[in-house]
Amino acid sequence: MRRDRSPDGDSTRDRKRELGIELLATLEEESLPLPEAIDRIETVTTSPALTREILDAARKRGVIDREDGRIRTRRGGTAVSLDRGVTVREGEFECRRCGASISTGHFLELDAGELGPFGSSCIRAVLGRDG
Repeated sequence: MRRDRSPDGDSTRDRKRELGIELLATLEEESLPLPEAIDRIETVTTSPALTREILDAARKRGVIDREDGRIRTRRGGTAVSLDRGVTVREGEFECRRCGASISTGHFLELDAGELGPFGSSCIRAVLGRDG
C-alpha cells in the first residue's frame, strides 16, 4: 500500500497519528466521554481507522485509559492555554472543525506540528473551554 510522503520522509498518516496523540495529551479534563474525544480527533482526521489507531497508540503510550465509554488522562494533561500554545493569524481561512469561513485563524502549536486553523469558538471547543 502506497502512503503519501512529505519531503522529510514522514508519512502523512504518521504525522496525523502523532498530532492526534499529542492532542489527547493536552486534554485538560481528567475524564471525557469518548464521543467528545473523537470530536477533537476529527480535527486531525475523519478516518475511522486512523481515529482507532490514535486511540490505541495513546493508550499504549500511557497518555489515556479507555473505560466505560470514557477517556481518562493518565498524565494529568499538558493543557494548552489560549495565550500560550495558540498562534493567531489574520487572513482568509476555513475552520478545520466546522468549515466556516473565518478571517482570524487560531492554530494549535504542538510538538508534532501545527493544527488549524480554527475559529474562536472552535479553538475553545478543541481545547475543552467551551462550557
